[in-house]
Amino acid sequence: MIKPSTDGQLSSDETVLLPVMAPRLQADVHPEGYADLALWGAGSLGRVRFSQIGGPFTYAPNRILSKHGGVFVAQSLPVMLIRGVRLQGVYPARRCAWWHEPDREGARASVTRDGDRQTFEMAWGVLIVEVSASDLRIAVGASRDEAEKALGLTGEAIIAEAAEYAARCDMAPQADPLMRSMVSQGVHAALSSIRRDENGTFAGLAAGQAYSAPARTYYRDGYWTMQPLLTLAPEAVRDEIRLLAKGVQPDGEAPSGVILTGPAQSEAWQRFVADSKANPKIHKKAVPEYHNRPQDWWSDHFDSPLFFILFLSDYFDATKDAAEVERYWPVVKAITDRYLSLAGPDSVLPLKPRNDRDWADNVYREGLVSYDLGLFVGAMEAVARLGEGHDPALAERAGKSANLARQEIEDKLFVPATGGYVDYGTPGAFVEDHLALDSLTLSRFGAISKQKAVGLLKAFESKLETRNNQAQPYGNWGVMCVYPPFKRPSDLRSKTAFPYRYHNGSDWPYWDGAYAEERLRHGLGGARYALTRWWETCLDNGWIGAVEYFSPPYGRGSLLQGWSAMPAAVVLKYGLDAANAEAMS
Repeated sequence: MIKPSTDGQLSSDETVLLPVMAPRLQADVHPEGYADLALWGAGSLGRVRFSQIGGPFTYAPNRILSKHGGVFVAQSLPVMLIRGVRLQGVYPARRCAWWHEPDREGARASVTRDGDRQTFEMAWGVLIVEVSASDLRIAVGASRDEAEKALGLTGEAIIAEAAEYAARCDMAPQADPLMRSMVSQGVHAALSSIRRDENGTFAGLAAGQAYSAPARTYYRDGYWTMQPLLTLAPEAVRDEIRLLAKGVQPDGEAPSGVILTGPAQSEAWQRFVADSKANPKIHKKAVPEYHNRPQDWWSDHFDSPLFFILFLSDYFDATKDAAEVERYWPVVKAITDRYLSLAGPDSVLPLKPRNDRDWADNVYREGLVSYDLGLFVGAMEAVARLGEGHDPALAERAGKSANLARQEIEDKLFVPATGGYVDYGTPGAFVEDHLALDSLTLSRFGAISKQKAVGLLKAFESKLETRNNQAQPYGNWGVMCVYPPFKRPSDLRSKTAFPYRYHNGSDWPYWDGAYAEERLRHGLGGARYALTRWWETCLDNGWIGAVEYFSPPYGRGSLLQGWSAMPAAVVLKYGLDAANAEAMS
């Protein structure tokens, strides 16, 4: 449906959904002729309907071009231009999110009209639409002042900013069209995750479009999203560390994410959580029992504190800025103490409780979880290295624990029959021993030997790359996150209950990037399949933007997912020759 062009853009005879993310504004521009608008920290603001733009179309990050008009998004202010259309209606949002329950008065927008300008003021944000000939300028803001200031940007200025941004994302101009467009859209996913408040201050790395109500930033999503930002925007990585540090508790516990929403939305969210706890039978969609503190999004996630340490470590390696390490060393110490205390008898390996609170948040993993143990070893190695000069006692303790953990992982979790490692479980009792792509953390963070890492990667190549696995039923479509599907249905919930769906075998582009990087790091080559096959599937299906996950029978997750920038990050880090090299025999 969509074809990559030699200039890195995408072409299509038919219009497709364009996901939009800028520092403040976000939107979905639908092919039927309407745009759903939202604002970071405020939530949904409304829908604007307009006549359809005629094709054919050329797509770039946050932009549509055609001979008859187009869609252009500014970067400096929250405003967009839709050219070559007629306005057909504006419908202000009656709530900021599905969980928002305003009273009758609170759901009604205040509307003013001044010539060709319509302004809609809600309790949580403002939407302004101005018509000029066949142009629509649409501005949003947390206040009328912010939206009106954005509307001061002329159409030509918006077009110029949109062109400049598309050029910034085009970071692999020597690549073939498929690779070049993947890198462009991946860089866009990373850069557009950098959000701002109405004063222009950093307001977190967004996981994607679907995470603005309440606005929140995640430890794990942020870690993978920031990989290209370490060179493209290191100051954003530093500021993200400062935000995430606020969510780590004195005992080293941390939530899945930290809520960063504005005051109106925050008040509405807290009312909803309180009502959900008081009336759990009414609010079946919510999980308020996990939101233990006003700032927490899903409290007590097993992997989050470890990612905080890895954030600091990667940031220091890239920038040599020791100030953040020193500032947050008490946080690092609390996390280290926490995980060393979670080990079982005669062990240093932390045991995960039976819950669904790590990245596989549809799976009740418990006991020894290879994914989490890889993070643990990486975090302990980071503590040993970063603390050597100013906290030698903790550094020595962490280093010894990492070494003991490696031996235990080898003794208890290696599965000779597959060449992989136990996904999770308790040796001697139940273990899920299928191949799980998230056990890449064992390789990435040095928890297993190079020889075993190479064996693990080759096992993934033969079983998780669908082109090599004839036993799975859907042909050649990408890299599965697990194979075979989970053995024990009682460990699964929601989407993952279905084989090949979500955590039960979908392709997750961020894991594709991590897998490709490990292949390159260990000299195996053969990374192009993981780097591009998912993107081919996206284009074949008309999906623009780095998708969260997908599988043939179930479709896709969210578009413009920040951590799905990982494949682009790997190409930028290792270069086109490495990315395109054939696999070593």
